[in-house]
Amino acid sequence: MMLIEETSVPDTALPVDAFKAHLRLGSGFGTDSLQDEVLVSFLRAALAAIEARTGKALLRRVFHWSLAGWRAVDAQALPLAPVHAVSTVTIVARDGAETVIDPQRYWLERDAQRPVLRSTGAALPGVPKGGSVTLVIDAGFGAAWGQVPADLQQAVFLLAAHYYEFRHETSLSDGCMPFGVSSLIERYKSVRLGFGAVQ
Repeated sequence: MMLIEETSVPDTALPVDAFKAHLRLGSGFGTDSLQDEVLVSFLRAALAAIEARTGKALLRRVFHWSLAGWRAVDAQALPLAPVHAVSTVTIVARDGAETVIDPQRYWLERDAQRPVLRSTGAALPGVPKGGSVTLVIDAGFGAAWGQVPADLQQAVFLLAAHYYEFRHETSLSDGCMPFGVSSLIERYKSVRLGFGAVQ
């Protein structure tokens, strides 16, 4: 399986000014934007880490997901949430030939934790041996930072501030998250019902 961001979060969508306020950085000295590039990099790193831990796309964008076959005959859990739409489903043969599937053959079961692509019939389109299936997914809470839930906003700020404050520390490479961040994102983590569960 491979999940790729087709569209990235633009710098203008990142809450740089709000992050500056969170860090209590000074303003009004004529050099307010000198650290913007650094702050953007920490916000992006924190955003990516929170998304990886929760399986949620915070800011809305398009993803391209490819997999070797369906987990179940008639349903496939999607790798992130919330999903607004599955734009296309394409079957790719071993020789690279592509077949775009009619949208009438599947539907999106929206779910805050684990959205599922379901067949409108008995089964999803078959994936040939040695082939794959690719989905184009529109996911995220919203295009604007204000549409992200407040607790996830705070988790991003706390983690980005942690990166900022310890940016010269070389011993913090084990990937541990500060406790405050972990507690804020806990309820957003996907709950698996068992091995191979799709809901």
